[in-house]
Amino acid sequence: MKKYFLALLAATLLSLGAASATASETAPKSVIHVVSVKWKADASPAAIKAALDGVQALPAAYKGITRVWTNAFKVQGDWSHVIVMEFADEAALKAYAGSDAQKEWYKVYLPVRERSNTHDITN
Repeated sequence: MKKYFLALLAATLLSLGAASATASETAPKSVIHVVSVKWKADASPAAIKAALDGVQALPAAYKGITRVWTNAFKVQGDWSHVIVMEFADEAALKAYAGSDAQKEWYKVYLPVRERSNTHDITN
């Protein structure tokens, strides 16, 4: 019985150590770029839709963007929408700034944006 208990204890400790190593090794290296947006008072629903459609098209235009979310169902404060972009890594986010893809999207986004606030998050 003592051998069984010791074997079970050893197996448990080994699996906990493996789980800890696995968790840190599998943590995403991507960067989440969160943009809180307040649209201009005179921004039409069509113009806002064009801006949101434009950001949804970014992964096809810029390979460093892997995913985009625009359907925020809870937004606190006086922000109108939240846009989330997932970048492959920090280098992809940095390279996006000033890129042709960003410039094209800004043509429809900036004219209707009153203000925005961004947060960049990674592991």
